[in-house]
Amino acid sequence: MNRRINRSLYTVLAFSGSLFVASSLVSCQKTEGKKDVSKTEVYKTETAVEAPATVDVFALKRGQLSSSLQVPGELVAFRDVDIYAKVSGFIKAMYVDVGSEVRQGQLLALAEAPELSSQLSSADSKLKAQEALSIASKANYERILEASKFSGAVSKNDVDQALAKRNADNAQLEAAKSAYREVGDLKRYLQIRAPFSGIISARNASTGAYIGPSGKGSEFPLFVLTEQKKLRLVISIPEAYTGYVDQNDPISFSVKAFPDKKFTGQVKRQSGTLDKRLRSERVEVDVSNEDKKLLPGMIAEVTVPLPTKSSTLIVPASAIVNASTGVFVIRVRDHKAEWVPVKKGLEADDKVEIFGSLSEGDSLVTTATEEIRDGSPVR
Repeated sequence: MNRRINRSLYTVLAFSGSLFVASSLVSCQKTEGKKDVSKTEVYKTETAVEAPATVDVFALKRGQLSSSLQVPGELVAFRDVDIYAKVSGFIKAMYVDVGSEVRQGQLLALAEAPELSSQLSSADSKLKAQEALSIASKANYERILEASKFSGAVSKNDVDQALAKRNADNAQLEAAKSAYREVGDLKRYLQIRAPFSGIISARNASTGAYIGPSGKGSEFPLFVLTEQKKLRLVISIPEAYTGYVDQNDPISFSVKAFPDKKFTGQVKRQSGTLDKRLRSERVEVDVSNEDKKLLPGMIAEVTVPLPTKSSTLIVPASAIVNASTGVFVIRVRDHKAEWVPVKKGLEADDKVEIFGSLSEGDSLVTTATEEIRDGSPVR
């Protein structure tokens, strides 16, 4: 009985010892494996950090970049005026209608005002009466002046009074002439004439209608006269491009009515200030329209050339990094990457105009990315 127990106990102890040795071996193998793996990873990391990146570079050069700006524009009449009657009256005759082409000074309509005719007759009568008084006063003064040359015939006071009467009558004569001219001018206003050559684009009255100055008989103008052979193209240049547009610069544009035809013009007027809402400058282009194909009110698609005024630093678009902190190019100096902040100008044909602390001849990375860190070694 005791022998059987001793054998069993020995067997159990032997089996436990074998398990302990096996587990110890496995644990040692795992620990050694972990140590080997960590050493490999550290070596690889150190190798990756220390190895310089290989990049393509180019020498920075100056040049001139030509681009263009596409903006919408509006064609407006070079001159456009609402024609009202100067005095109140009734239209006696109309000589033009919508679409009529007129010359400067041409009679457009004739009005009548009977009260003006009465006023003119009254002014004429007063003028003739004053002319008679003036002639009599002048003759009386000359007779008294001649008589005063003989001693004791006429006193000096009589001469002075005759002179004063002549001068007063002359002044009254001038006033009568002025009153007559005033009424005559008012009557001439009944002839409504064109202030410049153009086309009648609107008509708001007919024969027999009562007319008068704006707000006094005429809510709408009698005619709207538009100059059509010369137009203004009005465009708004954004703030960033105002420095590239000058007087007499040529532009081209197209309209929907003639999509296959290009029209041209020259910049003639610049407002010299920015619109506070749009942050853009108003620019006007003179457009010749002798054939009258273009109409005021048309919307145009305008192409504005934007040439650089002088040589500037030009780089490929791929050399620019648009990071969250700004816009940069990467300069290579002493085999290290250096991020240089820049500002972009014109862009055209994958080329960009830049401004920053750079010099011609600097080596810049051709394809710049954020993976090339500032200060990292490069090759």
